[in-house]
Amino acid sequence: MFNIEENLKKLPDSPGVYLHKDQLGHVIYVGKANSLKSRVRQYFQSSRNMDPKVKAMVSNIAEFEYITTGSEMEALILECNLIKKYMPKYNVLLRDDKTYPYIKVTTTEPFPRIFKTRNVGKEGDKYFGPYSDAGAVNQMVDLLNHVYRLKRCSPVKFPNNTTPCLNYHIHQCDGICIGKAEQKEYTDRIDSAMDFLKGKNKNLTTHLKEKMTIAAAEMNYEEAARYRDFIMAANAIHEKQRVVLSDTHEIDVVLVADSRHIVVFYVREGKLSGRDHFDLETTSDEET
Repeated sequence: MFNIEENLKKLPDSPGVYLHKDQLGHVIYVGKANSLKSRVRQYFQSSRNMDPKVKAMVSNIAEFEYITTGSEMEALILECNLIKKYMPKYNVLLRDDKTYPYIKVTTTEPFPRIFKTRNVGKEGDKYFGPYSDAGAVNQMVDLLNHVYRLKRCSPVKFPNNTTPCLNYHIHQCDGICIGKAEQKEYTDRIDSAMDFLKGKNKNLTTHLKEKMTIAAAEMNYEEAARYRDFIMAANAIHEKQRVVLSDTHEIDVVLVADSRHIVVFYVREGKLSGRDHFDLETTSDEET
């Protein structure tokens, strides 16, 4: 039988996701924490100042389990995945189709675009993410489009009488719509932008710091602050997370906890979606 008091003592002081379950083993709530030890303990302390909805949930908790993560951002994303899987009755947010944003690169187009999306398709384009900071995603998309002069408009083919948009006239586009862009050179720029999204951000970050320093030296503080925000967004984008894979195959990861227990993590559509514990039955002859 699950002993809540004993298991509270085993909670780690690290980021992760916790799952509260009722007597039937159904997940009734999924939450995230920067410290599992501190957060989960709060549910089982004095209920005097507890919200009535939380008090009702706690009265139905028969057991809990947790999954540790490498960062609070990983916990955010894993929480989202598990809520969508279990649809717990006490979770109100994230039970619909909302999800964390991705950055999409339309590599199936002759001149690819980069933009934010919350829908991951299977048409062969490249996706980076998910990211927990939507504001940072917006800033990075703007930055990449600006630095690499990328195509913003959605048409793939243009009629002969197309008139170039404002981006062409302010030198933020090479005139793809009027046939002035050279595809090989554009492809190189897209590759550089994707290298940045893959974590190879040293060159662009160095460039941004130089721009910020120059702007500050010229007392153009508004421009310097803009580059500072871009650098902060770059750091937020590149915070590592390991609960979503780019590969969308189904994977079961089996880990041996000890000689009598194994844990199986389930990855579905590239997302860590749950785990199970299994006790191994061994005879006395098999034990070492």
